[in-house]
Amino acid sequence: MRDPPAPPGARGRFAPSPTGPLHLGNARTALLAWLAARSRGAALVLRVEDLDGPRVRPGLEARLLEELRWLGLDWDEGPDRGGPRAPYRQSERLGRYRDALDQLRASGALYPCFCSRAEIAAASQAPHGPSDEGPRYPGTCRALSPAEVAARSARRAPAWRLRVAPGAIAFDDGVHGRRAFDVAAETGDFVVARADGVPAYQLAVVVDDAAMGIEEVVRGDDLLPSTARQLLVYRALGLAPPRFAHVPLVLGEDGARLAKRHGALSLGELRERGADPRAVVGLLASLSGLAPAGAQVSPAELVPGFALGRLGTAPVVLRASALDALAP
Repeated sequence: MRDPPAPPGARGRFAPSPTGPLHLGNARTALLAWLAARSRGAALVLRVEDLDGPRVRPGLEARLLEELRWLGLDWDEGPDRGGPRAPYRQSERLGRYRDALDQLRASGALYPCFCSRAEIAAASQAPHGPSDEGPRYPGTCRALSPAEVAARSARRAPAWRLRVAPGAIAFDDGVHGRRAFDVAAETGDFVVARADGVPAYQLAVVVDDAAMGIEEVVRGDDLLPSTARQLLVYRALGLAPPRFAHVPLVLGEDGARLAKRHGALSLGELRERGADPRAVVGLLASLSGLAPAGAQVSPAELVPGFALGRLGTAPVVLRASALDALAP
């Protein structure tokens, strides 16, 4: 059964980070996000998430976009094409994040936090929450007096945390169905702006998806726990969230997430070895249950039969034999 047509003006997105090569797991997510939009007649936005300055590699953005085109993907708006919701690089959208932070501070939704990661780990003595957050924040700075905030601010710039109320945050995922996460119990109050002023991913992605009119987000299911935190940010800013669909990750034969040790996994390496992009798309489609093993197809050929409901919920394994068959 195909997904229902998108409402007028619907928009999906893919948001790569120019911090490393585009490996086959990233490429598969890009393909599925593209198919989800194109199969429903929605526009597709490409946004570059480049806020992690020290890890951003010069020239990699252009290479990532070139490799996506080589694979047969296109987009309607992006840093190379422009569009009505520009700019399409997060590093050029800092003013929008500052405005959101000002709104959240004015509403009382945030408070300054002066704790280091080491201090949080020592104070909490609690099991780790989601891997991107570390130990659950115990609320050390939640109720500081104005005088205490002033005194600590003189010694250390604060991060800013969102106040989280107890209780589960539930949502319907396009692949995994009904899911719920208790952010207060698992993560606690979480950071939306670092002490150096850089907005956290959880804030930036909400501000951008809302401003760009994104109606459906298709991404890897390692971000499932992030969704509950982002829904809290949407709520605090008074914004309507998109629908979410989290696709299973691609693993190596050792059961670990794809990494360099699994072989020549980047699109760039496969391209340099002479791989046929149709064979690469065929492999990504077969990993997703959308084509038989060994198929050679273009992304456009997969559109008529695509539906998010055809995807499984378990991680998929990339066999070395399948990778070896891609290029001589």
